Amino acid sequence: MRQYFESMDALGKPLAPAELAEMAANREQVAAVLKELDAEVSRVKNAGLPAAKIHERGEMTVWDRIEYLVDPGSFCPLHTLYNPRQNEEGTTGVVDGLARIGGKWCVVIGFDNKVMAGAWVAGQAENQLRVTDLAKRLRVPLVWLVNCSGVKLTEQDEVYPDRRGNGTTFFRHAELEKLGVPILAGIYGTNPAGGGYQSISPTILFAHKNANMAVGGGGIVSGMSPRGGFDEAGAEQIIAAARRFKEVPPGSASVHHDVTGFFRAVFDTETEVLDALKRCMAQMPAYHADFFRVAAPAEPKYPLADLASIVPMNQKAVYSIEDVLARLVDGSEHLEFRPGFGPEVYTGLVKVDGYLVGVIGNRQGLLGMSYPEYTTDYIGVGGRLYRQGLIKMNEFVTQCGRDRVPVIWFQDTTGIDVGDTAEKAELLGLGQSLIYSIEQTGVPMMLVVLRKGSAAAHYVMGGPTANNHNAFTLGTPATEIYVMHGETAAVASFSRRLVKEKEAGRPLGPVIEQMNALARQYQEEAKPTYCAIRGFVDEVVRFEELRRYMVGFAGAAYQNPASICPQHHMLLPRLIRSEIVKGLDRPKKVR
Repeated sequence: MRQYFESMDALGKPLAPAELAEMAANREQVAAVLKELDAEVSRVKNAGLPAAKIHERGEMTVWDRIEYLVDPGSFCPLHTLYNPRQNEEGTTGVVDGLARIGGKWCVVIGFDNKVMAGAWVAGQAENQLRVTDLAKRLRVPLVWLVNCSGVKLTEQDEVYPDRRGNGTTFFRHAELEKLGVPILAGIYGTNPAGGGYQSISPTILFAHKNANMAVGGGGIVSGMSPRGGFDEAGAEQIIAAARRFKEVPPGSASVHHDVTGFFRAVFDTETEVLDALKRCMAQMPAYHADFFRVAAPAEPKYPLADLASIVPMNQKAVYSIEDVLARLVDGSEHLEFRPGFGPEVYTGLVKVDGYLVGVIGNRQGLLGMSYPEYTTDYIGVGGRLYRQGLIKMNEFVTQCGRDRVPVIWFQDTTGIDVGDTAEKAELLGLGQSLIYSIEQTGVPMMLVVLRKGSAAAHYVMGGPTANNHNAFTLGTPATEIYVMHGETAAVASFSRRLVKEKEAGRPLGPVIEQMNALARQYQEEAKPTYCAIRGFVDEVVRFEELRRYMVGFAGAAYQNPASICPQHHMLLPRLIRSEIVKGLDRPKKVR
């Protein structure tokens, strides 16, 4: 299959000096958004106790542990700003992301021991479930750095019960193990109650000498016999019991290594625990990269730094999706699928770190006077989905599933065409058909909301709602996510009210002010920082970081897949190049 993969078609073009100069203001806008994001990331990293205080105790912070554990430059953070319950800690209390350990991809998550000694806090359960889902979709090991003091007792209703409470993670761990996805744990500090199950539910446990895990901690054990109230005598008993359990907490390393044998090994230093995790990762199932690579890895021909000069912050300005991809994929090469059909979307095969990946993205700009083909009442514009584009995406996704090719989506969409003409063209059914096509593929997907993610198109184009397939969603400095543009929402919400006020002879000013307020609310709630905090995206990244996440996604997706398609059995490249078969020196027509 070398004739298909080693030398693909050229993609994109270099930026001219005039284009770079024209986008100077755009780059300044991008920098302003990044400054705000950097401040938020710094706030999260500095939450809780100062790192110096942890170091004074002779302990490493979770950030120290991750830095020591993972291969340099491989960590792709996720959920850094995620705080869906808007808790007072300003963080979910865990740090996670995709990373390599000893050359093998995994999902890493650790409790932030600076924040209430790694307690369960509001919103953490949702974060943990996203992480277990990520390991499940990519079929890569989940590596835990456990340092969990259990429930934040003053807010137990926010973290303990519910169908998706913190305990759900233990069932998700069991599910991963049932599917053959191992969970490794390095265990530190005191881990009572829920922290004990965070420790015991993984597959292989390594512990620091000072670690413990228990059904109940000292504070719980010393108060297990309430009398319906408290008095001074009872308080004295609690004090005595608390002192005893502080000296020898339940579930120490001596119990769970020497007696139960739950701990595979116990180590004197924190770094020795991390070294044990590295050795264990070396034993994890993984295909060699050459098994799936279709060509040698290659950098794009054009610089990543160009992206801030290509993608406009002005949501109405146009750009070339091909020029974006040319800065992200190997050799700036591709094989485009059905280029003359459904011009509002790009579909094609590319290489990322030598691996074959399917790419789907919205095109921008006018699409010609005769498109869409089902009407002459208006002309098509990029960003909107029409009949042909929906059909093309259905076909491409289905073939990617057949050939076991993971998919990366690039969204910049205003939605699906509307009106009776669009209904007669079956767009509602074709949108749902695309959802069905995605669901039946069985391949992992990654989404980049390059700019706009709106209306039902946000769902059907590999959105985070594709729970069984979307591994993670990235935002950029230009990302906005909303059901419709704020001004459109204001019209939809208040148009009838305007008519009513006009017919009644009342002033329109109060309604207009409400319309402007709604538009401003949409604008604020669509910003990248807000999207990251609420979890609409799993991380907002710089344009220059997009390829690094794509490399991580591709590497993880091909590391240990549940099923494979031999390269010489693939149909997609043959469908794309169906007119010719390349010989040694020149194309020959196929009879």
